Amino acid sequence: MDTTSRLIMLLEVVEQGSFSKAAELRNIDRSVISKQISKLEEELGVRLLNRTTRSFSLTAAGAEMVKKAAELRLLLQDTVQMAENYHQEARGLLRITSSSYLGKYYLMPVINDFQKRFPQVTIELRLDDRVIDMVSEGFDLAFRVGEPRDSSLIARKIARNRMLILATPQFIETYGEPKKMADLAELPAAAYTSNHIRFESISYIDEKGKQQEQPINPVFKSNDGEALLEKVLSHNAFCTAPAFFFADHVDHEQLVPMLTDVNLPDYSAMYAVYPHRDLPVRTRLFLDAARHYIGDPIPRWEHNIPRINEIYQPK
Repeated sequence: MDTTSRLIMLLEVVEQGSFSKAAELRNIDRSVISKQISKLEEELGVRLLNRTTRSFSLTAAGAEMVKKAAELRLLLQDTVQMAENYHQEARGLLRITSSSYLGKYYLMPVINDFQKRFPQVTIELRLDDRVIDMVSEGFDLAFRVGEPRDSSLIARKIARNRMLILATPQFIETYGEPKKMADLAELPAAAYTSNHIRFESISYIDEKGKQQEQPINPVFKSNDGEALLEKVLSHNAFCTAPAFFFADHVDHEQLVPMLTDVNLPDYSAMYAVYPHRDLPVRTRLFLDAARHYIGDPIPRWEHNIPRINEIYQPK
């Protein structure tokens, strides 16, 4: 391993916050990371880290080296991308990260078709509902609901993302159909919940054009869309969710939209996110394929929802 590689390894240790997490990122033993950082300190003739048994801190020299390492990594990435752009054909490794449900049901068909067209492209798909650091973890594309918080990343809208209030016909028969938003507070609900998102109320626009929040009664919470679907299909709860989650089941009349005269604002749109504008051929072609399959010009799931342009719209 050369000095450049060791500098980038130091950067990863700092970004990940520990030797163990940096080792996990590279799928190597923690001791390898420790030895390489020690060798880097020997090569440079300066201490970079103050270490204890449980933590570390950067020295002044270490902080400066980390800045240089970040610049070096960016330069290397740009150099590789520049070289790849001279290829006329898509080839090489394409690393994609996505939320689990979106990846399974909407990206996998794109990936299968794409690799038939471009067999020299290897694709790694990482399904993870946590928001990752694309640059430090080396991903080319991310597909997410909502714009990225990192302003250095580039976000391209893939599709709009409407909200629905859904229940099974059996649920409505048992509990009665709500006539107004306030009725929802008395009904059992299934709600998406994660470290960053909690659906404990429903946003809607009232008759005066003002946004309101209607509290709901979540009796079941999960960070997995399939688990929420299973709960709703058990006829024991209703759910409010983005349309792409449950569109097929609305089409097959397993789920029925409720309170369709209410004006529900869209949930955050779906975006493709990438770190550089100068995309390699394989990344650019895959992005175009994903946009065409998922949302060009109408989101794929909206084709499966009857009267989608009539329900939950301003009156």
